Amino acid sequence: MTLVRAKKHLGQHFLTDKNIAAKIVESLRPADRYTEVLEVGPGMGILSDFLLQKGEYAVSMIDIDTESFDYLKKKYPQLGNRLINADFLEMDFGAYFKGPFAIIGNFPYNISSQILFKVLDNRSQVIEVVGMFQKEVAERCTSKPGSKEYGILSVFLQAYYKVEYLFTVKAGVFNPPPKVLSAVIRLTRNETAQLNCDEKLFWQVVKAGFNQRRKTLRNALSSLINKEKMTDEPLLDLRAERLGVDDFVKLTNEITVNI
Repeated sequence: MTLVRAKKHLGQHFLTDKNIAAKIVESLRPADRYTEVLEVGPGMGILSDFLLQKGEYAVSMIDIDTESFDYLKKKYPQLGNRLINADFLEMDFGAYFKGPFAIIGNFPYNISSQILFKVLDNRSQVIEVVGMFQKEVAERCTSKPGSKEYGILSVFLQAYYKVEYLFTVKAGVFNPPPKVLSAVIRLTRNETAQLNCDEKLFWQVVKAGFNQRRKTLRNALSSLINKEKMTDEPLLDLRAERLGVDDFVKLTNEITVNI
């Protein structure tokens, strides 16, 4: 079959190292938690080859690239309608998966944050994610309060998932090689069905705090709550980057009472 061309506008960098591909697939931990896995952006199927060897779960694949779709349709005719030619960001998970499932992929770096927010929006179904990201994004996802990488995405992901940095991947194992290092992370859904606060306000507080991260929260949150109504809560005198998930929950509840 004719090889698929990596397309710059789709952020494609095809992994070529089979050992790394196998290591990524082995990072999935289905146990009794899910029986379906969705691969995003399979390209020419280097992860797919290992995924389809597994008997613990059924594999579906989605790729926006028509050339990849046509290639994979010939390579894996057994997939049938579980091979989907569509935009992952527009996908209605409920139309394809009736229960919990996992997501895996060598994700396009130009939409990595959008992919993670899509996961967050569907956190009741997406039980696990194992994926390749730009190293900088991987560090942002796994960073802790007080680090310069810690931000909005760190807080939101860590509110609902256990986030683990698994391993770093060098540029030379991709075609074409990216100009940055890459890393594989794993997200595992935690036990938090719902935060112990107004979740909509929680998201607003986190975003407002980090959008003006050089300011203390007392100043950064002035658009959400009048300074005159702010209490002596010590958390308000810190910058957003100093607060963990539990701190943001506490602060959200404090604002709810005084708003």
